[in-house]
Amino acid sequence: MFDLPEEMGLIAVAARQTQGKGRGGNVWLSPLGCALCTLHISIPLHSNLGQRIPFIQHLVSLAVVEAVRSIPGYEDIELRVKWPNDIYYSDLMKLGGVLVNSTLIETTFHILIGFGFNVNNSNPTICINDLIAKFNREEGTELQALGADCLIARTVTVLERLIEVFQEKGPNGVLPQYYKYWVHSGKQVQLHSEDGPMAWIVGIDDYGYLQVHEEGKGVESVHPDGNSFDMLRNLIVPKH
Repeated sequence: MFDLPEEMGLIAVAARQTQGKGRGGNVWLSPLGCALCTLHISIPLHSNLGQRIPFIQHLVSLAVVEAVRSIPGYEDIELRVKWPNDIYYSDLMKLGGVLVNSTLIETTFHILIGFGFNVNNSNPTICINDLIAKFNREEGTELQALGADCLIARTVTVLERLIEVFQEKGPNGVLPQYYKYWVHSGKQVQLHSEDGPMAWIVGIDDYGYLQVHEEGKGVESVHPDGNSFDMLRNLIVPKH
């Protein structure tokens, strides 16, 4: 990837995955019916995004959701983003995730973006085409099922646009759209453990860290690489 011309993109697409990597060394098995790929991009160090590399995972998560919900007729499909790097059905079930690795060489970040999401498999949780079928039943519509290749292509196209906007306008250029789709608005969580202090989620800061407001302490930021968001227990816990 380091030998490619700067203007040339590189993407690897897999039909299935037997040694996929997740955060904290987690291993993923992904069968046929998922959209799976690794994308290489280059980001100048001295740019808006180059100074805020943790934001890339948020842009990718948003791009996956927008890839579906920006299609005419599909705007109300209940696909959402969960901080820092997950794709969710509402706030109920995980459909996919994002992993970003970066290498700084001189003044250029080489970014490897891995993302995968469930397009066609109803088990073990739910998939995007289940959400579309559910919407059709409830709303009396006839939206077509979507294919993995189409969604990968749309995701990369949307991501390219989001990066351009971020480079021009910084976080404020993309955060309104991100908040439109995220699952955390107004949620109360506990920090560190089930006996930990209560805090309200405020948003994310200029560097992509989660902002929480703990009573008596004001607003503080939570680093995405050192913490995990346990939706089932409404906990923000340190990753081990």
